[in-house]
Amino acid sequence: MSIVIETENLSRTYKTYDKPEGLWESVRGFWARKYTEKVALAPTTLKIESGQIIGLVGANGAGKTTLLKMLSGLIHPSTGSARVLGFEPWRRDSRYLRRMSILLGQKNQLWWDISPIDSFSLLMEIYDLNREDAKKRVAMLAEMLECTHVLHTQLRRLSLGERMKMEIIGSLLHSPDVLFLDEPTIGLDIIAQTTIRKFLGDYVRDKGPTVILTSHYMDDIAKLADRLLLISKGSIVYDGTVNDFITNAKSALKISFGLSNPLESSMPLTLDATLDKGQQEFSVKVMAEELAPALSKITSLPGVLDLKIEEADFEDIIRAFLEKESRVLSTRSPHES
Repeated sequence: MSIVIETENLSRTYKTYDKPEGLWESVRGFWARKYTEKVALAPTTLKIESGQIIGLVGANGAGKTTLLKMLSGLIHPSTGSARVLGFEPWRRDSRYLRRMSILLGQKNQLWWDISPIDSFSLLMEIYDLNREDAKKRVAMLAEMLECTHVLHTQLRRLSLGERMKMEIIGSLLHSPDVLFLDEPTIGLDIIAQTTIRKFLGDYVRDKGPTVILTSHYMDDIAKLADRLLLISKGSIVYDGTVNDFITNAKSALKISFGLSNPLESSMPLTLDATLDKGQQEFSVKVMAEELAPALSKITSLPGVLDLKIEEADFEDIIRAFLEKESRVLSTRSPHES
């Protein structure tokens, strides 16, 4: 496999003006402004091979969209370099733009007041596509996404899920080699999420583009991604496979049980969990190494009912890992991060 995306110490810092409270302070700010710098993306070095789906996961403001916008050429970096398909993205070379596409889940790229099929006709002209081939491609993609019946309906009259399917067709109309997807399933119902997720898996398997996908729905990442990138406060804190992450991450287990009578007195279960006096239903999280002693204490109680032990899901593992990394990054000095 060839290297499609390569970055070297790529970073982005924003300089913002601290506006003081009050009219007089605002006036004084014209002559003595105070600025702060926010690191949206710390120096990042990556190599991504062709045909991979990369899952990019992080909290809001972690730097996911900033990275996608730099790789697509929408914004310039503060430092470092990047090459995508051999091009420097922010130069916006037309040869590069014909081979990539970016879909921002919270922004429309199609025209709101006309039908999707009319928007696709305009895109065919913009990309100078063969109209007959492009029409066949629209029909094929619409069939895969189960949305052929709404191609001629005004975009504003479509549901959120239907609009997103149309946005995906528009993004793929020119057969891009690299696809940046930022929250493509955000706000969608479970049926639309499942349809789009299946479509992306089938499309990448058949056509082989390189995809960077961000999502708050961990099922998108767990079921689609060949490689997982976790980003926290602008820094990549994990780079590997989903399976390796789940295997190596310290995950919590959930213990649920009831008592035939209210608990007579509070009882410490682990360092972080206590069973409260007067309760009859309990649900507590424990680390794997704490399971045996915790179960020993629970089973010593009288009248234990419906004892269940459940593994934490992928989303819980991700959240716990990012919370831990966020605390670690917060304690570092600026030159360490």
